[in-house]
Amino acid sequence: MILTTLEYVPNREILEHYGVVNGSTVRSKHFGKDFFAGFKNIIGGELKAYTELMEETRNEATDRLVQMAKAKGADAVVGLRFGTSDVAAGAAEVFAYGTAVKLK
Repeated sequence: MILTTLEYVPNREILEHYGVVNGSTVRSKHFGKDFFAGFKNIIGGELKAYTELMEETRNEATDRLVQMAKAKGADAVVGLRFGTSDVAAGAAEVFAYGTAVKLK
């Protein structure tokens, strides 16, 4: 599956558009990691536990997007974007969306 933030795939022709596909997941912070991140927040620096959490979350949302695109018969997703939203205190949604297409 080709994923791109471009509205096209370089050197490839789009034969069919299958519409918008998306994937999302909601994650909450781990209390232990959140506790130690609080100390790091005071002294400054990267909150590596949160960086890892967000990477895992983006990957899961992307995997779900790919599953939806494959189910439609697509071999690429163009215009890939990510977004986030707060769902509840300490929990956030990460979503991925784009347009599923069939390439020549």
